[in-house]
Amino acid sequence: MTQSDSDYAFRLAQMRSGTAGLALTESVQERLLAARIVVLGTEVNDDTANRITGQLLLLDAENPNEDITFYINSPGGSVPSGFAIYDTMQLVQPDIITVAMGMAASMGQFLLCAGAPGKRFALPHTRVMMHQPSSGISGTASDIAIQAELFGKWKREIAAITAERTGQSIERIIADGERDRWFTPEEAKEYGIIDHVLTPETQIRK
Repeated sequence: MTQSDSDYAFRLAQMRSGTAGLALTESVQERLLAARIVVLGTEVNDDTANRITGQLLLLDAENPNEDITFYINSPGGSVPSGFAIYDTMQLVQPDIITVAMGMAASMGQFLLCAGAPGKRFALPHTRVMMHQPSSGISGTASDIAIQAELFGKWKREIAAITAERTGQSIERIIADGERDRWFTPEEAKEYGIIDHVLTPETQIRK
């Protein structure tokens, strides 16, 4: 791991612990929403999923024909919360433009590559990280068996969707995700996670 990747790994730990993140005031969020911009700037959890899914549904109801831009700076988080956002992205009629900034790791990476084909971007110094979801399974033996089965299904679903979105094989997605796999924007583009590196010379294609 390079020094740059080590720095991002440290920031990942910070964001998961709640000591870092993108905090937006309510007035800023309202103005961004008026511009059809949705921002994920923290860990993926029930609260962020409820907010983002609600915003996507609102913008869909207001104008189903205009794209929505979804900025992502996240260390990842809850699998079911992430799937709630993913499914809503697929449900609404507008194309979802995804733009990674800072870091898109784990479920953040999954949501990044779930954007509309040809409309997935990353800023030049972003780092993207892919890995298999972690379970955190605990409880009685029966509970562990039930949770393990559910977790296995989630793992297969994430791998299948990521393979479809990137053009990679499911086998490669699973193998590459066994350990934290870090990408520069150029590497993420080559892998199929994004379509474009966003620079001052490029424009978001709507």
